[in-house]
Amino acid sequence: MNLNLDVPFRGSAAVAGGFLTSGVLRGPRFRRLFPDVYAYADVPVDLTLRAQAASLLVPGRGVVAGHAAAELLDASCGPKDAPVDLFVPGGAYRSRPGLVVHRGLLRSDETATVDDVPITVPVRCAYDVACWQPLVEGVVALDALTYRHGFAPSAILDLGRRHHGARGSAKLPRVVRLANPLAQSPMETRIRLAIVLNDLPVPLLQHPVGPFLLDLAYPGIRLAIEYDGEAHRAQERAMRDLARQAYLSDAGWTVLRFTAADVRCRPWWVAARVHEELIKAARRRGVTLDALQLY
Repeated sequence: MNLNLDVPFRGSAAVAGGFLTSGVLRGPRFRRLFPDVYAYADVPVDLTLRAQAASLLVPGRGVVAGHAAAELLDASCGPKDAPVDLFVPGGAYRSRPGLVVHRGLLRSDETATVDDVPITVPVRCAYDVACWQPLVEGVVALDALTYRHGFAPSAILDLGRRHHGARGSAKLPRVVRLANPLAQSPMETRIRLAIVLNDLPVPLLQHPVGPFLLDLAYPGIRLAIEYDGEAHRAQERAMRDLARQAYLSDAGWTVLRFTAADVRCRPWWVAARVHEELIKAARRRGVTLDALQLY
C-alpha cells in the first residue's frame, strides 16, 4: 500500500498501513482537517488544502465545487476562509463547519480531475457560484473563470437550461450581462461592479495607453481607474508604478487608485469618486454628464 503523507490523507489508512501509530497521528506533528482526514501541522491550511482534504471524505463519490473548485482551476475568486462545497450523490453525509454538502448528480461532462481531486469543470463551477452566491460574487467568479479558461460567459445559461428551475438560477441572465472576461483579477471586477451597480457608465477594460494597459478607463476624458493591491507595495513594482504614473500624467490622464479595503468595505465611495471625476470632466467641457463623450 502506498500512501503520500505530504498531501491530506485518511488517518485510518495511515494507521492500518503501518505508516503511523494512532498516538503519533493525534500528536503535534499532524493537524485534523476533517473527520479522519489529516495533514502535517506545519503545512499552511488554505482553500486548496481544504479542498483536497474534503475530496477524501467520500472517495469515488464526492466532487469539489464552488469557490474551492475555482481555486484548483487556477481561478481564485473566493474568500480565503470560504467553505468547501462538495457534491455528494445521495447518502447521509452532512454539512459541517468548513464544508457545505450539496445533493444531486453531476453529468459526466460537468466533472474533471485536477491533481487526483474530482472537481466541477470551469463552466459548471461558474454556474454553481453564480447560483449559490450573491450577485457580485457570481460575477467575480464568472469573470475569473472565463478569463482563465476561455469560455463565453453565456455558457452558464446553457447549464441553466439543462438544470431548469435550479435554486438561484433566476439571476443567471443578470450575472452574464454584468460579466466581462477581460477582467484580469477579482478586484478589477469588484471595482467595475461598484461603478456600474451605482448607475454609472461602464468603463473599458484593459485599455492600451502607450506601453501600458489600464485596468479600467474612460478614454474620452482620459480617466483611468486602477486597483492598488498588495503586490504594488514591493519595491520593484513600486518603481514600475512610478514610471507608469509619470507616463500617464504626461499623457494627460487622471488616475484613480483604490485599495482592497476601499472596494470591499465602501464600494459606494468608489462609485462616488468616479462620479465626482465624471462631473468635473463634464463641467470642463461645458456639457451635461449624459452628453459627455467617454469612449
